[in-house]
Amino acid sequence: QSALPREQEILFTMHTVFRVGEIKQTVENSRLWEVHLTITDESDPQLAGLTAHIKEEIDGEGWYRMGKLMLKVGHFDQAEELYNELLENASHDSDRAFIYHQLGVMKYHQGEYQQAVTFYEKS
Repeated sequence: QSALPREQEILFTMHTVFRVGEIKQTVENSRLWEVHLTITDESDPQLAGLTAHIKEEIDGEGWYRMGKLMLKVGHFDQAEELYNELLENASHDSDRAFIYHQLGVMKYHQGEYQQAVTFYEKS
């Protein structure tokens, strides 16, 4: 229930997932759109399949997983900043190798092939 009695609103928790049903432009105002949503739950087989696919595709832990996600969605500048920070704090050769490899992947997708090769060689 809203804190303001005259408001008619429904609050949802963070990470609530909806299925989009219908989208249509309102007659009264062409700048407004009406979107019909249906809430999903954990038993939704499509949502479970999608979640499993994402977890499989973006494996890893913590900040490494975040970096892979940033690369996947094309946020290369943020991924580079994160990987450089991880590189400064890496304490194992295997971590540094992984980070250099990911930086190579990033440069490859940016079309900077020579820099990609340099990072791949470091990994």
